Amino acid sequence: MSQKARNEEHRTSLNRATVVQAAMALLKKVGLDGLTTRRLADALEVKSPALYWHFRSKQELLDAMADQLIREAGMGPPRSGETWQQWLARRVHAYRASLLAYPDSARIVTEAQQLSPTAIRAFNEELAAMVALGFDPVQALRTITALTNYVNGFILAEQSSRRPATQAPGSRDSLAALLSEGPAAPLLVAFAEGGSPYNEASFEYGLQALMEGCAAALNRRTDDPDTMGRSPSQAP
Repeated sequence: MSQKARNEEHRTSLNRATVVQAAMALLKKVGLDGLTTRRLADALEVKSPALYWHFRSKQELLDAMADQLIREAGMGPPRSGETWQQWLARRVHAYRASLLAYPDSARIVTEAQQLSPTAIRAFNEELAAMVALGFDPVQALRTITALTNYVNGFILAEQSSRRPATQAPGSRDSLAALLSEGPAAPLLVAFAEGGSPYNEASFEYGLQALMEGCAAALNRRTDDPDTMGRSPSQAP
C-alpha cells in the first residue's frame, strides 16, 4: 500500500472521539503549549489537514477537550439519600481529580468557548436537582459557578510554573530577615504550621468556607417571608 493510500485509510478511520482521545494523551506528555496540530497529526499518523475534517480550528478541538475533562468528572443529580452539600462536595472533588490528571487542564476549561449539547443538558439536570432541593434557578447557577471557579482558580495556581517568592527554596530565611518579627512573623508561622497554600488542607479549607457560605445564603432565602411556600432546603 502506498503512503498516500495509508494516509487516506488513517484519515477515514478517524472520528472526533479518537482525535480528542489522542489529544488528551498528547496533552499529558507535552502540555498545552506543546500540543500542536502537527504533533497531534503525527501521533495519529495522518497529515494535519485530515484533522480539519473533524475540527475546524484548534479552539474547537480545545473546546472538545474541555468538554471531556468536565464529563470525565461525572455529571448528574444527587444519589439517593445524598444532601446537596454531600453531592456538591463529591462533584467538586471528582472535578478536581479530573483536572489534576492532565497538565494545563484548568487553562483549557477556563478558556473554552462552547461545550457539547450533552454537557449542557447534564448541567441543566443538575440545576433542576438543586431547584428541587430548595434553590431558585439563579442561586443554583451562582452556587455551581462559585464552586467551579474556585476549583479552576486553585488548580490554575497549582499548575502554574510560577510560584510566589515565599515558596522558593531558602525564601523563609529571606523573609525572616525582611520582617520585623523574624521567624515569629505570622506569615512564616503560617507556612511552618500549615505548609504550602496549594496543599490538600488549603483546598479543603476553601471548599468548606464556600459550602458554609452557600448554606447560609440558602437559609437566608428560605427564612425570607417572600419565599414562603417554596421547597425547603436540606440544611446541614
